[in-house]
Amino acid sequence: MERLFAPEGFVEVGAGPLYLQLQRRIGDAIASGRLKPGDSLPPERDMAAMTGLSRVTVRKAVEGLVASGQLVQKRGSGTFVALRVERLEQALSLLTSFTEDMARRGKSVESVWLARGLHAPAPEEVMALGLGAGDRVARLERVRRSDGVPLAIERASLSAQVLPEPEAVEASLYAVLQARGLRPVRAVQRISAANLGVRDAELLGVPAGAAGLRIERIGYLPDGRVVEFTRSLYRGDAYDFAVELKLPEAERTDQ
Repeated sequence: MERLFAPEGFVEVGAGPLYLQLQRRIGDAIASGRLKPGDSLPPERDMAAMTGLSRVTVRKAVEGLVASGQLVQKRGSGTFVALRVERLEQALSLLTSFTEDMARRGKSVESVWLARGLHAPAPEEVMALGLGAGDRVARLERVRRSDGVPLAIERASLSAQVLPEPEAVEASLYAVLQARGLRPVRAVQRISAANLGVRDAELLGVPAGAAGLRIERIGYLPDGRVVEFTRSLYRGDAYDFAVELKLPEAERTDQ
């Protein structure tokens, strides 16, 4: 680490601005593996002292690497090398859970719970779930991780009649609903682009303002009743969504 931030090698003339020289030095260390995912960088004042550069120069270099996704800043903790994320392709033609998706890929799954409980419903929950006066809603909020990497923030709402004990959900929500005979068999899903706010970005380990995918899912039972209203935020650098398209039979001609 001391060699990485040694003052030798910074050139005042002919090698570009000093902050870009520091950016390249850190970026090269990440690319070569000298700095590994999860490694922490010294505080700004220490980097300035080691390099002989001003704190303004160091701050500008770090901000550029954060903006490019190579570094992550966590409030109260410091600056870290960002975790590398393997891009995953998700088919849109199958109604599966996050746990099932990762299991098919042979990946581990972990939930970091943010909240679980029963509440008075918000207006959008009343509309989406078709709740009546006096009904309560079960809310589940968690960060979904795979192989230690945060991939999505999931916020699920269900009628308390469907899920009277939210704490019963430890891993797969769909497994709990399946056991109760209430697993959705059909869903309408809407996907839109989003820029992640400060809190959501911090939970996902990406810079604030990073690109994400907002996914809203409404799940239905065989009789047409709504059973699930889930809003999720996915890392934009981790997912590709794929769907197969077919020409209608009536428009096909013999080849």
